[in-house]
Amino acid sequence: MSFLGRLEAALVATLLRVLGALPPATSSNVAGGLAAAIGPLLPVSRVAHANLQAALPHLTQAARRRVVRGVWAQLGRTAGEFPHIGRLPHNSASGPGWEVQGEAILAELSARGGPVIFFSGHIGNWEILPRASAFYGLPCASFYRAAQNAQVDALIGQIRQTATGQALKLFPKGAKGARQALMHLGRGGFLAMLVDQKLNDGIEAQFFGMPAMTAPAVASFALHFRCPVVPALAERIGPARLRLVIEPPLALPESGNRAQDVQALTQQVNDVLERWIRARPDSWLWLHRRWPKEVVRVAPRNK
Repeated sequence: MSFLGRLEAALVATLLRVLGALPPATSSNVAGGLAAAIGPLLPVSRVAHANLQAALPHLTQAARRRVVRGVWAQLGRTAGEFPHIGRLPHNSASGPGWEVQGEAILAELSARGGPVIFFSGHIGNWEILPRASAFYGLPCASFYRAAQNAQVDALIGQIRQTATGQALKLFPKGAKGARQALMHLGRGGFLAMLVDQKLNDGIEAQFFGMPAMTAPAVASFALHFRCPVVPALAERIGPARLRLVIEPPLALPESGNRAQDVQALTQQVNDVLERWIRARPDSWLWLHRRWPKEVVRVAPRNK
């Protein structure tokens, strides 16, 4: 590894140690405050402003600025809470901790056994989903894009493994990972997927009334096994205080036309994500280029 790579890994390790040494709420507040102060000044925030203007045109410029600042605060808080994710107590009466709304659904799914597919997006603190699902006897595998720095990737992986108390099954994005995930589900496994990012070779579905290339994997896997597809929303209800909202499984289409059913179920998934985001716009990462460039044009950087 190059000197710069080792330096990057050392800086990330130091940052994680510093944040981990702080009380969870303090770590969340500090990281969230720094991100909210710096993030809106970065060029990537122009993407968020363009996305918001296209998806939520009723927002004023001042409202968009508040949302973008909130997006950065949420992202910073997620980073600040990350070193603590495995130590946050379950059902804490107050203060840092995590809880689940929809425990009965998880209990039913656990008794039923797999395959089961959970889906969510980069909303709130999505890192609580693996922790919560494992706690309720539904240890979820997931798709994963490894960090470019191997040492940083190992640090992230160790924290996630500690949080769930077990080795995580991670599938690389792409055809190979899809085959591995299919076999995992076929063996009665559980799978969690974040499905709110653009996939150029996906299928077109509507998202906020605009065409958005969307990964069809959730629909394809679910229709193959006729297994539950469960919406799982990770909400932040306070500093280092999280709530995982488990909704009833989606109704699986049965038209007899597989392509049509994949399209319909993929649209259902997008509709759920849109509903969550509309309820709390600042909870989602508007920083992604979710829509085609010809649909959402990002203003050029001022010289």
